[in-house]
Amino acid sequence: MSWTLRRRILLAGSLLAVTTSRHALAQAAAWPSQPIRLVVPFAPGGTTDLVARLLAAGLQERLGVSVVVENRAGAGATVGSEMVARAAPDGYTLVMSNIASHGISPSVYRGRIRYDAVADFAHIALVVSNPTVWVANPRAGIRTLADAAAKARGTGGLDVATSGAGSSNHLMVVRMGQLIGTELNHIPFRGAGPAMQAVIAGQVPMMSDSLPSAANHIRQGSVIAVAMASASRHPSFPDVPTFREQGFDLASDSWFGISAPAGTPAPIVERLNLESRAFLSTPEIVARLAELGGTPGDLTAQGYGEFVRREVALWAPLVQASGATPD
Repeated sequence: MSWTLRRRILLAGSLLAVTTSRHALAQAAAWPSQPIRLVVPFAPGGTTDLVARLLAAGLQERLGVSVVVENRAGAGATVGSEMVARAAPDGYTLVMSNIASHGISPSVYRGRIRYDAVADFAHIALVVSNPTVWVANPRAGIRTLADAAAKARGTGGLDVATSGAGSSNHLMVVRMGQLIGTELNHIPFRGAGPAMQAVIAGQVPMMSDSLPSAANHIRQGSVIAVAMASASRHPSFPDVPTFREQGFDLASDSWFGISAPAGTPAPIVERLNLESRAFLSTPEIVARLAELGGTPGDLTAQGYGEFVRREVALWAPLVQASGATPD
């Protein structure tokens, strides 16, 4: 290749990069000018959906455009996440990234999902984290984990519902079965809302759930809180003993954030991060999340991206050791 031709190729590449950069800046400057879609990769009624609707209302007020929540459940939260990974990177399609879709499912569904939890997303902000709680139908005869273990060892075993395969709650069920010494019957649903309704109706006796989606049901008495998977008793539910207090060395936190397709202009990502963190730091939202048992996040966009990367690396060997599979 001649030097003249090489220079022309390099110049063309430089001009393309400059043009692309200018287009991205212009796009970011005009953003937002239309409604934003916030995809929840679970059915309505669970923690992800609850947090998404709180955040959507806050961002809508701060950005001045509608933020519409859209539920796209299925396959351990990977269906809705994959849809967003393939969407246009223009800041108008976001996803509630979470411990299932962007932490655990990439290992549980290895070879079955068509997105990279790190590379295919521009991670924006950590929204909330919270512990797992196990609840039971009041008529199931389960008041303690010892009761649950006894039923699990009995004829027919013990059915435990979760928001879906690939969730942290799923892994809790697998690990609890290992500690008890008998496999628990994991009953996956397409979200925490449908799973909770099944427990309340008595169709499934027990559930492993994230605290925010279970909190009101516990307070109303429609389910009994059996154990909290936190290091110590939760201040909002001081009467609920931990797993460790009951002799089972288990602790688990769930987390939820927002992400966009990879390639979303950095100014849009930064604006969303700043607006989200500002909203999450308001006294009203801090109090509301505390009431539900959640702790608001406060990471930069870069910090959240690094957080997701660490979670993927953390859960891969744990999934393999647990033997958890899509079911």
